[in-house]
Amino acid sequence: MHLSLGFSPCPNDTFIFDAMVNNKIDTKDFSFDTHLEDVETLNNWALQGKLAVTKLSFAVYLKVKDQYELLNSGSALGRGCGPLLIAKKDIPLEDIKHMTIAIPGENTTANLLFSIAFPEAKNKKVMLFSEIENAVLNGDVDAGVIIHENRFTYQLKGLVKLMDMGEYWEQTTGNPIPLGGIFIRKDVPEATRAELDALIHQSLQNSYTTYPQLSEYVKSHAQEMDESVMRQHIDLYVNDFSLDLGTEGKAAVAALMTAAEKIRR
Repeated sequence: MHLSLGFSPCPNDTFIFDAMVNNKIDTKDFSFDTHLEDVETLNNWALQGKLAVTKLSFAVYLKVKDQYELLNSGSALGRGCGPLLIAKKDIPLEDIKHMTIAIPGENTTANLLFSIAFPEAKNKKVMLFSEIENAVLNGDVDAGVIIHENRFTYQLKGLVKLMDMGEYWEQTTGNPIPLGGIFIRKDVPEATRAELDALIHQSLQNSYTTYPQLSEYVKSHAQEMDESVMRQHIDLYVNDFSLDLGTEGKAAVAALMTAAEKIRR
């Protein structure tokens, strides 16, 4: 079966899918038309049902649940891995509601977690995640919500952390942080969904067999990133939940969906 497949070029996703899309494992009857895009692009495509299998922010799940189903393998979910709210200097948290805040996409989990922590903050500016640090430095925005590898680089640019949004979520709910998952369109046969889920699991296991060595596939898609940062990225976002969400992971996703529904009311 030939399937369209979308995920981000970030090291955690390329690490997970490397073996599967590059025929390092037996993919049986599967072949893939791969699309490596920023997660907010994938979120927007999912609203149109564009791809059969796709990485999505959990925040967009409510909007696409009639079309897509969450798979057990491939998710980014854990502890100590949430987005950060950063600025050029310390800002009292009570002032955030009056500030202009850069977010990495309206449908991102980062925006949802920010909205949970700061429900009164409405002045948001949507930007590509990789542009947020510079926007804060240049004064285009007062603060920004950063994700991915920017967690490891903001301090090098003299920026300061105002809040760890993931830490706030963990402290207030007790759950790990559900960032993104792999979803499959419901028009794909159920048996095929199960086979693909197992294949993603196997693909990740294959990547672990040579880790911490990084494949050329992972390195070629990391945007001007040092290898040590790539490994930090993988270590932070890829874990046992990526192999299988399990009961704890599914409970965390359900808790996030409940929080998202409250915000939408």
